[in-house]
Amino acid sequence: MAGVLRADPLWVETFTGLRMKQFERLLKVVRERGGDGPRIGRPWCLPLADRVLVVAVYYRTNLTMRQLAPLFGVSPATVCRGIHRLRPLLALEPASRPVDAADRLWIVDGTLVPVRDRKVGASSRNY
Repeated sequence: MAGVLRADPLWVETFTGLRMKQFERLLKVVRERGGDGPRIGRPWCLPLADRVLVVAVYYRTNLTMRQLAPLFGVSPATVCRGIHRLRPLLALEPASRPVDAADRLWIVDGTLVPVRDRKVGASSRNY
């Protein structure tokens, strides 16, 4: 089954919002972090560039794995495996916080507690 989307400049820019040079840099980072993985077992049915595109489209468009599968011409299980394999490699490193950031951290309780208006409603023995 042939898919519609491939890592061509038109599809990359349309679905990821990245220019092709940015996508190539991202692909290089994933490759350096071990995106191809060990060469044991069955080979991937999609090349690494297409798998990175799958993950980018998944996070940018919020499509389900079942919706992405026909676009790339693979099964939903293949999409799932590709996303789970590449997701940690695409994650950003946590940003460093200044040492005194804990002093400026506030916790706000945004819980809404319903309160009965006694003037409008009938009086109750429980309130």
